[in-house]
Amino acid sequence: MPLEDHAGDIIRKSRLGLGIPSQQVAKAAQISDYQLETFEEIGPPLHGINYQALAQLLTLDGEKLQGIAEGWEPLPLDVSSWHHLRQIETNDGGMAVNCYLAWDEDTKDAALFDTGWVLRPIKELIVRHDLNLRHIFITHSHYDHIEALAEVRKFAPEALIHSNIKTAPKSQQLSYGDTFELGRLQISHRGTPGHADDGLTYLIEGFPLQRPKVAIVGDAIFAGSMGGAKNHFETARSKIREEILALPKDTLICPGHGPVSTVNEETTHNPFFP
Repeated sequence: MPLEDHAGDIIRKSRLGLGIPSQQVAKAAQISDYQLETFEEIGPPLHGINYQALAQLLTLDGEKLQGIAEGWEPLPLDVSSWHHLRQIETNDGGMAVNCYLAWDEDTKDAALFDTGWVLRPIKELIVRHDLNLRHIFITHSHYDHIEALAEVRKFAPEALIHSNIKTAPKSQQLSYGDTFELGRLQISHRGTPGHADDGLTYLIEGFPLQRPKVAIVGDAIFAGSMGGAKNHFETARSKIREEILALPKDTLICPGHGPVSTVNEETTHNPFFP
């Protein structure tokens, strides 16, 4: 699965988040305004760019940014090695979005994290493994993450829906300290606003074979990047540092777009976190 963002996306997100004019960014990078516009649109290759000066202006890590431009990707991770966790990618014909299904081996009770675009692949997994969908957890209310919510609700009318969405019908708003048990699995949440005002990260613990914790992060952070946060840029970064990157280094990070990663990969390679 390709990265959600190329180096140009990262530059654009930081530039907009900090409110720095594009002409100033182009000057620091020692490229023309047109080259910057092209780079932000389609990404590398662009030769002769001064990554260190650019990163200093945009409060990024220059070496990490250059690493993204040169093709860094997180080490391949087989989510199925967690045995009872699946990454489900759905596509509306243009935008791919991830949702995740986790379940307890003994009770077959399951939880869905976001819904993506369509019910079909979610339903196929639930039927194939003979699961009971008990909970639906929403990371944030952007349409691509909840488009199939009505379909899922019809398919599993008894499932409880949990979110931080104040206006969602038949949805239980989460309160600080709420935890949920799914057989041997424990699910908790932490606030990660910035990309979305109602952004939440869900932490799953208790997988068999002592597998590391799993963080379902929505669009707070991606492999090598983060969700756009034009109006709340520093809030987004500080929440990611405090609530996600402070987790154990082997914690699996499951984003709403792009490949899975780990806390160690992101602290080592994500340019937004020098």
